[in-house]
Amino acid sequence: MLITVLLLFVLALAVAWLMFFPSAAGGGIDAIDRSIARLGERIRALRQQRPPPRQPRDLLAPRRVMAAFGDWTRDHGPLIGGAVAIALLPVALVLLFGENRQLSGFDDRVGAENRVATSLLQGEQLVPPPPLPPDVFVTREVERVRPHLGTADRDWSRLDPQFRQRLLTIYQAMAVEGYTMVLLEGYRSPDRQAFLQSQGENVTNAGAWQSYHQYGQAADSAFFRDGKLVISEKDPWALNGYQRYGELAEAAGLTWGGRWTLRDFGHIENRMPARSKK
Repeated sequence: MLITVLLLFVLALAVAWLMFFPSAAGGGIDAIDRSIARLGERIRALRQQRPPPRQPRDLLAPRRVMAAFGDWTRDHGPLIGGAVAIALLPVALVLLFGENRQLSGFDDRVGAENRVATSLLQGEQLVPPPPLPPDVFVTREVERVRPHLGTADRDWSRLDPQFRQRLLTIYQAMAVEGYTMVLLEGYRSPDRQAFLQSQGENVTNAGAWQSYHQYGQAADSAFFRDGKLVISEKDPWALNGYQRYGELAEAAGLTWGGRWTLRDFGHIENRMPARSKK
């Protein structure tokens, strides 16, 4: 940006000079012509191997030049002021309306999208929230949206330790934004995975050992509001929460089911290298 400002300044200064001082501009061109002529004389003198004739030194010339410059400045004061104003105008515009650029390496502010990653780097060991009563997961409303949830495993200790900390960090960030998260299902046995697959494609497409639930690297979550589970994304409040939940999960390096063809807004997983299936 500094180079741009300097180029604009020089260009504006040249334009202002030509507009307000055409005679001076002509004198400048004459001076350039005289300099080129003197340079030609010196070159010819060097070719003839004899020094060019030296002009006698005028000791009073600098004083006369300064005096003439002072008289010229007093006579053209308004024009000089206008030229300076035009020259400084592009610089002022760039400084006022130009983009504020800052090297990202020196920006130590932590944005909302980096909050999860920052918490993970700090190494804080979070504790799972206390479990909810079992009857919360078997209400008629819950069964209509998420059948067979009453037999799901919600034991936090069966999740991979690193994945568990990422999930808890996301829960903490969501709580700051007014959403209380609840673990619906964490670890899932191969038998349960096969059973859920048999319930149809609207439940899951993955068979036994084809889901990260079997490795403790996936979790299904929902929201808890006014003493009830809110699972369906048809609730605008829940949909907004799921979108934020997905952003935080992806910021933590996890995969969010809300981007799949068969959308699963409450599902996140930690995709690890391929494991040997037993």
